[in-house]
Amino acid sequence: MRAWALSHPAPAAERSLRLIERDRPEPGPNEILVKVQVCGVCRTDLHLVEGDLAPRRPGVVLGHEVVGRVVGRGRGAGRFEPGERVGIAWLRATCGVCRFCARGDENLCVEPRFTGWDADGGYAEYAVVDERYAYRLPRLFSDSEAAPLLCAGIIGYRSLRRTRLRPGGRLGIYGFGGSAHLTAQVALHEGATVHVMTRAEGARQLALSLGCASAQGADEPPPELLDAAILFAPVGTLVLPAMAALDRGGRLAIAGIHLSDIPALDYDAHLFEERELVSVTANTRHDGEEFLALAAEIPIRPTTTEYSFEAADDALADLARDGVSGAAVIRVSDGQ
Repeated sequence: MRAWALSHPAPAAERSLRLIERDRPEPGPNEILVKVQVCGVCRTDLHLVEGDLAPRRPGVVLGHEVVGRVVGRGRGAGRFEPGERVGIAWLRATCGVCRFCARGDENLCVEPRFTGWDADGGYAEYAVVDERYAYRLPRLFSDSEAAPLLCAGIIGYRSLRRTRLRPGGRLGIYGFGGSAHLTAQVALHEGATVHVMTRAEGARQLALSLGCASAQGADEPPPELLDAAILFAPVGTLVLPAMAALDRGGRLAIAGIHLSDIPALDYDAHLFEERELVSVTANTRHDGEEFLALAAEIPIRPTTTEYSFEAADDALADLARDGVSGAAVIRVSDGQ
């Protein structure tokens, strides 16, 4: 099968992915073999390509927003029927027995495994996954629309819940790419007033078209104080203006797996009056199931930019320069 493997970390413009031939994987016990239709391009993929995150094994195949059809089942696998459409997401395994798993916080598992980091992902014609970590996808979403829901959507949803935003509250969103444009729709559906701070003019226009109340530059103040905020941009310097924009008791959630250094916080300006700063670490499968159901109920309208399989490195380069509207998606196969 064809697959895009990471040869070495480098700036995305240097095209360090390599299109290779590799044996088709075989599903092990409780695993399913998936013929990949599309795979979303997540900013975490970009962090791996550019070396912000260290690859956990050489030649790993990236991609953890995988949509495809079940074409094989390993011993003991029976949750999905052959031909059924499924999604493969970032979280692909947890130990199930550590103190965090035992209390329902599997996103904090001490021995987790992740798709496209610990194991090969969806920038390939086939992928395998333990069926317990795969998702059924709402029928109303096309393959391309469903792909970004599997990480951008799920992580954005967890980030929104981490802010503890009250109904009708004022939410600030810093950065407005694949995850943010989905999260904004959830917040708007739940009655929030949403203000967007982002550097890309196209992203500001998308935010306004979705119903956000305002859109301004990345480090500019919103037109009113915020009850909560989410930082999607991996830029540590934005923590300061985001914290300064919070009203008393406000909370900022940092959504990304990687963030550049945060400058020193001023206690009076950024933290006093019970302002809070929290992180978001992966997600639970319950988060995923809850979000996918809500996405169908709203329904969310994913904005996607599709690339051919041969242009996977173009998608990453475009993402690096803020050249993607909404979420980038790689079309791997048109077959069933």
